[in-house]
Amino acid sequence: MDTESQDPVVVALSSLVPAGVDSGRLTRESGRQLRWVAAGSATPPVVLVSGAGEVGLDWAVVLPSLAERSRVIAYDRAGLGASDPTSRLTLDSQVRDLVALLDDVGPAVLVGHSWGGLLAQLTAFASPDRTLGLVLLDPFHEDSTAEVPLALRVSSNLLLNAIPVLKAIGLFDRIAANMGRTLAERCTDDLEIQALITEAYRASYRTFGQVTTIRAENRLANTCTREVRAARATSAAPDVPMRILTASRGKPAALRQRSGDLADQTAAVFARGVHVVVPDSGHYIHKDQPAAVVDAVRAVLAQANP
Repeated sequence: MDTESQDPVVVALSSLVPAGVDSGRLTRESGRQLRWVAAGSATPPVVLVSGAGEVGLDWAVVLPSLAERSRVIAYDRAGLGASDPTSRLTLDSQVRDLVALLDDVGPAVLVGHSWGGLLAQLTAFASPDRTLGLVLLDPFHEDSTAEVPLALRVSSNLLLNAIPVLKAIGLFDRIAANMGRTLAERCTDDLEIQALITEAYRASYRTFGQVTTIRAENRLANTCTREVRAARATSAAPDVPMRILTASRGKPAALRQRSGDLADQTAAVFARGVHVVVPDSGHYIHKDQPAAVVDAVRAVLAQANP
């Protein structure tokens, strides 16, 4: 175990968790390193899987509360944060990394947001013996994109294509600082701790490679439909407790309705699946309504069979 006492993410999260935060690295093919941070000690562990382009630090709002009753592990996917890039980013490579992490930390409850929600499901299909439960926060579904308005799709693609340019001319660093500051303000009123979180967030996107991985992951989400459908068609959902939480605002009406219908379908695949619409929450439920997420995780933990 490497405590990495100078790691800005470890320093920032340790300021929020009284018992402190440690970190570890999992060696993958060709020696590349997958970095994770952890807090708490109770079992079974909870593994947090971030949305597309996001890093483990994105869970800072809920991690301290979850760590009160569990060992909570948040990792950076390949190419993001402190994790080395993979030679070829694919849906399969991301699922294999998460399965490898479960092999290392033991059977766990998976908590996934957006793109991470899809990865958590695919990992549960691929490694049911390592999956004790699922909590999916407004998860990405391959069949929802048809309801995204054309104008929104075009603007999103333009923004993704502009990300490397923004990084090259220095504007992305300002964006990261603002996003880090917003995250910090949701975590604490302490200005010194806010500064630590903001700096840790900036550090997570310091290199050109980290920033281009944001684009790569989002593009992967746009091209994975056939692969995901095949996985769903050929896989059986494990008999584990499952909660799927969806947002109640921030989406066009048709997309919100479609997302809700798909969430119902997803929950129905699991024998113990439950779908809950979270009041007054946008897509980032773990930031808008952290108590709802903590309650859902604890409910699943209570029903999980280690």
